[in-house]
Amino acid sequence: MSAESMTGIVSSVREDGTVAPSRRPTVSFEFFPPQSEKMEQQLWASIQRLAPLRPAYVSVTYGAGGGTRARTHATVQRIRDETELEPAAHLTCVGATRDEVDAVARSYWQAGITQIVALRGDPPAGSDHYTPHPGGYAFAADLIAGLKRVADFRIFAAAYPEVHPEAASAEADLDNLKRKLDAGASTAITQYFFDNACFYRFLDRVRQAGITAPVIPGILPVTNFATVKRFSEACGATVPDWLAARFEGLDDDPETRKLVAASVAIEQCQDLCDNDVEEFHFYTLNRAELTYAICHSLGIRPDPVAVAADKAVSQ
Repeated sequence: MSAESMTGIVSSVREDGTVAPSRRPTVSFEFFPPQSEKMEQQLWASIQRLAPLRPAYVSVTYGAGGGTRARTHATVQRIRDETELEPAAHLTCVGATRDEVDAVARSYWQAGITQIVALRGDPPAGSDHYTPHPGGYAFAADLIAGLKRVADFRIFAAAYPEVHPEAASAEADLDNLKRKLDAGASTAITQYFFDNACFYRFLDRVRQAGITAPVIPGILPVTNFATVKRFSEACGATVPDWLAARFEGLDDDPETRKLVAASVAIEQCQDLCDNDVEEFHFYTLNRAELTYAICHSLGIRPDPVAVAADKAVSQ
């Protein structure tokens, strides 16, 4: 992709000759349900910090094996009740029958929660492979079709620029994405990645396959490099050598590590903007600082009216 191929974006030329899109990108944020009172305080502090940036929606994850089902529902409901944000609840195929999943979906719809991130889900703790639940939805495409029978949800599906670890091939993985979209998902959100070239190649393959749905890149600001490296090995995301070099020697230097993390993510997002990406989904890990800084660098600033209202309430 090149700057010249951008459509629908009014651009300006930077001093270095590159093209900068002037349209404000659309953003969304992902959170996970808290497991303790301290974590709940951190989650809500992050939500309050990021809310004035006017995300299109905020999603709340669903733990492996469906282990956080009740906490996910409670968090989504609180976001709906206490904020102006649009919540999107994660739902998976794991650990529940079709009737149970449908009942959860109906309760969301009745509460005014009309957006779902529909996923197959990870195996429960102690299991190294996925097995469909007896009487449950077998895979994400089945879940999406079932959700559409319950109500006219806006459904997000997962996409994998570097191929899902369990996929038979890149072609099979792409076929599965198409099945999810054909079943009723309207938008795909990608697994995080650090090499933008992987995303560009993937998006080219998606379009060549005739898939026209929006594909939103998932961005993971690196708060702890060692943890991200371990997690990436499990989920199939490549950690480039240049990224490891950027964080080398910073294990015991959190302040410098934070600055490097912000720089890396800002560079990644700016390059994506320069190549016609207009929407980002941030995996916040329930921390606001890095995501807020990245958004600021992209020209996403707090809504003055919302900030004034928040100050009035707090006084």
